[in-house]
Formats: sequence, structure tokens, C-alpha cells
Amino acid sequence: MPQNKQQRASFEDLLNSTTRSAVHLEMRDDYGIAGEAEEFEQWKRTGEVDLDPGSEGWSRWTSLVQSAVARGVVMRRARIISEPVSEYIKYEHATTAVNVAVGEQVRWLPRRRASDIALPGNDFWLFDDRLVRFNHFTGDGDGAGFEYTEDQAIIKLCANAFEAVWERAIPHEEYKV
Repeated sequence: MPQNKQQRASFEDLLNSTTRSAVHLEMRDDYGIAGEAEEFEQWKRTGEVDLDPGSEGWSRWTSLVQSAVARGVVMRRARIISEPVSEYIKYEHATTAVNVAVGEQVRWLPRRRASDIALPGNDFWLFDDRLVRFNHFTGDGDGAGFEYTEDQAIIKLCANAFEAVWERAIPHEEYKV
């Protein structure tokens, strides 16, 4: 069972204290994050997305990533996705160019190729193989909080799951939606 240590630590604080690696595994086909709703709707109407890493919508994230990468932190993100992909995944794929431009490595794994991988039940971030932050979501994809653990068995499960997904996943530049 995850512990709630560092419950009050912000994501920024966690990433700023990371020295080697930050990995993120995403496993949902749809996220209903309120902060993305307007841009997602605009993309559905126009097919256009904000790809400027310095724009107001991106600058907080891109500054954080660029700072971590400049310190030598390797940031990797893997996404397990159903095919055909959802509208949200198409949108997410379109915006991923910004993540890559600022130093994140991103890969995509079709869900059918993940059937034999032992996966935790929730999306997560793993910082320096020392702390897991699970991201909880409601059924409609809205954020429902976080849970933290330093339990070594859970860290090992998450690290092994991420590496198994990463090995099979397709680099962003090669994955077409």
C-alpha cells in the first residue's frame, strides 16, 4: 500500500530535487484535465495546437524540464494507448513535439503489445528510483489527487514496468496516429 510521505511536495519540488532520472508512465486513453479543456476543444475544431515551448501555456512546464535536463536528469515518458487511438491521444500526440523539443524522450506502446507486462494500476512518475508519485483520476479523466510511496517493492514494480514498456514502445518520431 502506498505511503503518503512527501504528500505536500509539489511536482516542481520533486523534479527539482531529482538528480538522475524522472520517468512517467501514462496508461489512459482520455484525460479530462480542466486546464487542457479549452485547447483540446480548439484542436478538435481547427486541428491547430500551441507548439511554442515559450508560450504562456507551455512555459512553466518547459522551463521545469529544461532545468532538469540541464542538470543531467534523463526524462522519459511512455504512453500505453489503445488503437485506433482516441481523439485525446491524437491531440496529445500533436502536442508532444513540445515535450521532445525541450528534452523529454517520449515513446508510444499500443496496448495490445503490453498484455504480458505487469503494470501498476495507475499512471505514475518515478523519481531517481527512490519515490513514486501515483496520479489518480476519476472515471471521466479528471485529476483525483496523488499518492506517494518510497516502498521498495512498489518502486521495483514501477521501474520494471516502465522499462518493459520502454523497450517495446515506439519512439515519438516514428509513431503515427
